[in-house]
Amino acid sequence: MDPDNLEKQNRPEEPRYLTFQHSKPGSGLNKFSSTLTREHDFPAAQAMLYAAGVKDEKTLKTFPQVGIASVWWEGNPCNTHLLDLGKEVKKAIEKDEMLAWQYNTVGVSDGITMGGDGMRFSLQTREIIADSIETVTCAQFHDACVTIPGCDKNMPGCVMGMARHNRPSVMIYGGTINPGYSTLLKKPINITTALEAHGAYLFDSLKNPADPSQTKDEILTDIEKTACPGQGACGGMFTANTMATAIETLGLSLPGSASTPATSPEKMRECGKVAKAIRACMEKQILPKDCLTKKSFENALVMMMALGGSTNGVLHLLAMANTAGVDLTLNDFQKVSDRIPFIADLAPSGKHLMADLYEVGGVSSVQKLLIAAGLLDGSTITVTGQTLGENVASWPSLKQGQEIIRSLDNPIKPTGHIEILYGNLAPSGAVAKITGKEGMRFTGKARVFNKEHELDQALNSGSIPRTENLVLVVRYEGPKGGPGMPEQLKASAAIMGAGLKNVALITDGRYSGASHGFIVGHICPEAAVGGPIAVVQDGDVITIDAVAHAIRMDVEDAEVQRRLAAWKPPRRPVTRGVLAKYARLVGDASTGAVTDLF
Repeated sequence: MDPDNLEKQNRPEEPRYLTFQHSKPGSGLNKFSSTLTREHDFPAAQAMLYAAGVKDEKTLKTFPQVGIASVWWEGNPCNTHLLDLGKEVKKAIEKDEMLAWQYNTVGVSDGITMGGDGMRFSLQTREIIADSIETVTCAQFHDACVTIPGCDKNMPGCVMGMARHNRPSVMIYGGTINPGYSTLLKKPINITTALEAHGAYLFDSLKNPADPSQTKDEILTDIEKTACPGQGACGGMFTANTMATAIETLGLSLPGSASTPATSPEKMRECGKVAKAIRACMEKQILPKDCLTKKSFENALVMMMALGGSTNGVLHLLAMANTAGVDLTLNDFQKVSDRIPFIADLAPSGKHLMADLYEVGGVSSVQKLLIAAGLLDGSTITVTGQTLGENVASWPSLKQGQEIIRSLDNPIKPTGHIEILYGNLAPSGAVAKITGKEGMRFTGKARVFNKEHELDQALNSGSIPRTENLVLVVRYEGPKGGPGMPEQLKASAAIMGAGLKNVALITDGRYSGASHGFIVGHICPEAAVGGPIAVVQDGDVITIDAVAHAIRMDVEDAEVQRRLAAWKPPRRPVTRGVLAKYARLVGDASTGAVTDLF
């Protein structure tokens, strides 16, 4: 065979999505829907549209059709109000002489499933959401798309769907929850309080200093009842708020969207403003991929580092960039982290919540600060038709005297909290969230658990000692091995709540955005595919060094290879159903754990 042809044959195929015929440019904003509605090419389709509520021929033939995709479902405070937001969007779009069609896709509550097998279904919902939005938009010939997500995987799933169909689109974040308040402890609390209190409960150290007569059961029951006061996503700079901040910075949502609380009147006003934005996107042909550029992703990384965002942001931003065809790698995160100061006193490592940041100006005020300092590029385009810099130029600056965002010359940490680590434990990379509060280097003996529930059992029985430094290794919890790469906040929160400062956690799975402490996740290659983490043994000495960006076990390379040669993959835990399909399709965490990278 000709060597040139052989090279072409072995070269990865460029991504190709199904292409759709549409009317010639200039025929109106109903660029795609007119395929169905012009003349009498598809009379059955027109009959169905009339039956669905189109009122007359003029509306059918000339109005653009906008899909409104909400990740609405009952049973999770992050999502329960999204149907109402969608109705408000629908009213505004119809008022502006467009057709609006509401539909929804499914979600999973990370807070409810945390620590149980239900969490294995969480990450794959990101792909289901993207699949749903791509499917409905393309199948129904929608001209534009408004997405309304609420919980962690919702936001990246919506953006990935928008990037796939690449039609004019705007995202509305469902908004953050308000702070909870414990009536017994007489202090503000949130979802992390409940998880960390569980650790204190297990180690019999959950007490109320103001009233020693209260039992640990009374205190934990009160926390359970009051930590989440209503609608909205978990309140700190956890994964949901991290992704909402990133997506506003990418330019795919309106200014202020990321920090506006779910129950505020301003969130409803935002829904009313979207009609104008989606029309502007159609008129000016501002498409999602116009906003999703390398420059805008670098901006999103700047905001992530400045505000102390979740490690899950690494996974999701890689997946979003991958879907949009933007060359973003783990090393880009490290480069940005090395130059951007960490300035936000926000939970989980700090004491304030997103609702507090909203009161002093919100995410847009932080963007304004960083643009003025030359750390954020204000030239990127957004769905308003203006640049990021133009969007925030008239936005109020951060309030004087506020204590949430530090000045750039007095940061919490002079560089970012996200550290990308490499070494003989993670040849393809790992992601650490190290704020410096627990130090920058940790060495301890490995104690190995082949599943998260094994560690949970050890914690529940109180068998993790305080007497020596330990690196708790949780493996076979990666995208394929889990399957589903579950978050392990239950374990990390229990350790923080119990005050086990002699412990670090590492995994080929994930930790929640609400986690803090000396933790490393996303270790690649994962154990299920024969990564070195599969052959760590109890007693191996492991060093996590954020300064050197390294994670190593003190085992000779020859011994590692000998162990790997003797290793055999374990029995697959799931062979049928959605998780089996996910495990078969999913890629590694260092490229975003996407399912369509064939």
